Amino acid sequence: MSTTQVQPYLFFSGRCEEALEFYRTALGAQVDFMMRYSDNPDPMPPGRLPPGFENKVMHATFHVGGTTLMASDGCEESGKFEGFSLSLSLPTEAEANAAFTALSDGGKVTMPLSKTFWSPCFGMVQDRFGMGWMVTVEAA
Repeated sequence: MSTTQVQPYLFFSGRCEEALEFYRTALGAQVDFMMRYSDNPDPMPPGRLPPGFENKVMHATFHVGGTTLMASDGCEESGKFEGFSLSLSLPTEAEANAAFTALSDGGKVTMPLSKTFWSPCFGMVQDRFGMGWMVTVEAA
């Protein structure tokens, strides 16, 4: 029997490989699969890809902890991550601090890590790719 799942699919507008490496370093992400547009057995229709995108990432699957995410460079040169954030739950404040610091590198802190009524440690950051992250430690 099949189980319904919803998984984030992130489009990095030409910076997918850089983003995957950043998340590998910052969060211990592991890339499970990566395919470039040039590997596609069916050629893209003329004009579909921006010039220089032939060797960009057509599809990647990666995971952070127990969560599977998918990513691509997309078919557009510009894109924004708006209207959502990824929530990263960690077991300890030390791990939350490490992840928050790593995600902040080249990004922008929108709410510093601090104690809240729902968490002993919560903060929000936009990473260098514009992806919003909510880093939290679950309350005991």
